[in-house]
Amino acid sequence: MTDARPPSAARGPGDAEAEATASAILTIDLDALITNFGRLAGLSAPAECAAVVKADAYGLGVAAVAPALARAGCKTFFVATLGEASELRALLPHATIYVFGGLLEGTAPFYRQHSLRPVLNSPEEIKEWAAFSVASRMRLPAAIHIDSGMNRLGLSAADVEAIALAGDVFGAFELALVMSHLACADEPEHPKSEAQRQTFDILRRKLPKALASLANSAGILLGRHYHYDLVRPGIALYGGKARRNGEEPFAPVLHLAGRILQVRDVAAGETVGYGATRTVRRPSRIAILAVGYADGVFRALSAGDDKEGFRVYLGSHSAPRLVRTS
Repeated sequence: MTDARPPSAARGPGDAEAEATASAILTIDLDALITNFGRLAGLSAPAECAAVVKADAYGLGVAAVAPALARAGCKTFFVATLGEASELRALLPHATIYVFGGLLEGTAPFYRQHSLRPVLNSPEEIKEWAAFSVASRMRLPAAIHIDSGMNRLGLSAADVEAIALAGDVFGAFELALVMSHLACADEPEHPKSEAQRQTFDILRRKLPKALASLANSAGILLGRHYHYDLVRPGIALYGGKARRNGEEPFAPVLHLAGRILQVRDVAAGETVGYGATRTVRRPSRIAILAVGYADGVFRALSAGDDKEGFRVYLGSHSAPRLVRTS
């Protein structure tokens, strides 16, 4: 387990003083992270389990998270941008790193220099990568992203048909992976997931044979028909909800603890917080916590009358968050 703390609460010789002065402490449990990775790898075997570490490992700190995953056996990582890829390469010199954002104009030399793999999202990107590979006299590896129905990034069906006819481009570089992304996998009964899977199968057969990847965190839980050769969990690694409903088989990785500044009694009919957001229905005891939006608890998470907000825990006892007060 490691702690991610504000600068005033950094570990070291003055740790006791830091504990005394910190109003809140964010703990990132790397043991839980590794437990989640092991569970995801087990669920998806024999497919390879990669890891999505974009956005600074979902805000948990890629500098700690990525090496921990690598030590646990993760060999393939996905990021969103070249900047993230550069940071990750410095941490993991030998990992396979894919960049979702694709081949922006003029970035091919950077990919080659740092042994990174673009996820190619258009015929133009594919042709540019092929031409660069020829000029480099190397069959440089890349992934191709097929849009199977999410209408975000990726080749359309017409794009796949067109690029399939330009067969010479695939002799120029190594097609290491063909992938797509599920739109509604967090709803297990949603018919769109199966429709996307069938579309993915139809379209990828028009391309040269390569490893295939479709499942994100929620897709892994849909079963082995969605696993193919490689799965790409993100949110589930970090203990987030992969599905909208039902029990989650993943351990929480992030814990935020804040001090109780005051406990007070409030009479029935009184209101609490800015804007009189919550009316107290019965005599209640409330606690004011030293945790707010500066700690990542967004003001929008407040819940008004007759609404259930998120819950906090005092030991094993849970209590609802009433309103924002800062």
